[in-house]
Amino acid sequence: MSQQEPTPPSADTENNATQQPGHEVETMPSLEELLKEAERQAREHYDAWMYAKAEAENIRRRAHEDTDKARKFALEKFSGELLAVKDSLEAALGVETSDIASYKNGVELTHKQLASVFEKFSIAEVHPLGEKFDPHKHQAISMVEAEAEPNTVVQVLQKGYTLHERVLRPALVMVAKPKN
Repeated sequence: MSQQEPTPPSADTENNATQQPGHEVETMPSLEELLKEAERQAREHYDAWMYAKAEAENIRRRAHEDTDKARKFALEKFSGELLAVKDSLEAALGVETSDIASYKNGVELTHKQLASVFEKFSIAEVHPLGEKFDPHKHQAISMVEAEAEPNTVVQVLQKGYTLHERVLRPALVMVAKPKN
């Protein structure tokens, strides 16, 4: 009698052997399927990352362009208003009759136009005569003996200006000395 080696049961036989009516067998996904799924998810994540990276770069570029435009054209409205003042000055210079009164009237009207433009854009004069010296708004040229309280502005040599309460140019002043 020859002995036959037992044959190992096939996968089908094992599945059939463990499968009973009414019970389903849980099958584990193969390594290839798991790898394909992981690669698909990695591709999705990479694509989403690249999209977010491109979007961030576009936002940065647009913000840079917007700030450049804002810097370049920040004075556009103000400049447009000043053109009217320049036109008035040129008209005054082009007057044929050189009578002092007409020049004075022209200069006064132009001054009013300029003051109107300053007011419209919140540019205010700093004229601190009689006020306490403030180094944030005033620049002292010298100290002089005066009847006023010490550190009080007694003379304004040049007006200062503020833009929305921020100093554009400090007022040049002379300040009262403390009495000895």
